[in-house]
Amino acid sequence: MKILVAVKRVVDFNVKVRVKSDNSGVDLTAVKMSMNPFDEIAVEEAVRLKEAGIASEVVVISVGVAQAQETLRAALAIGADCAILVESNDSVEPLAVAKILKALFDREQPQLVMLGKQAIDDDSNQTGQMLAALANLPQATFASKVSVADGKATVSREVDGGAETLSLKLPAVVTTDLRLNEPRYVTLPNIMKAKKKPLDTVKPESLNVDIAPRLKTLKVSEPPKRSAGVRVPDVKTLVDKLKTEAKVL
Repeated sequence: MKILVAVKRVVDFNVKVRVKSDNSGVDLTAVKMSMNPFDEIAVEEAVRLKEAGIASEVVVISVGVAQAQETLRAALAIGADCAILVESNDSVEPLAVAKILKALFDREQPQLVMLGKQAIDDDSNQTGQMLAALANLPQATFASKVSVADGKATVSREVDGGAETLSLKLPAVVTTDLRLNEPRYVTLPNIMKAKKKPLDTVKPESLNVDIAPRLKTLKVSEPPKRSAGVRVPDVKTLVDKLKTEAKVL
């Protein structure tokens, strides 16, 4: 069984994000970048399935600038077998990424596609669902447990009303949540081995995918700073402030 895992290069979750002075976007100058945490969980789960003898090959894919090769090498160090970078210097929206993954799905013919439920930079939570729709595949989102047997994937997920378990006929798309696993610490020997693993680079045009943006960013701004709290002498004053100042009553 072949597993396809999509990963994204994002600003490291420990970095305090700064907005550009012209409000056109996020300032990425000298900012540490890393693999999207949800995608790292997807890679870890795919590698565990391989180690359990369920999967035979794990292929990782990323869409983005040339520096995304570092992200793919990190996934290879975790235990993936090979990587594909769809290189583009333009901003690629979730729909375009889903189209690219659909093209690679058709080419690679995996039995399972895994990716994080969302990326921590845009929080769109769209790519997995769009891919499932484009490829006409069953999907399970926000997976907290995944098991594969007899041509089916059994996925446990948390929903508003509690817990839900789904059975999917393979091939299928699964998006991963934080509770699924804890990614392993990557050792130096595995980092060195990852440098020798195959990493192919292709262009979106070679996949016949149109990545032209459908959205236009008008302005990016930091959230307003929270004002300091105040003490009130009694409940009557509190209610009055909630009515006249906060206007929530």
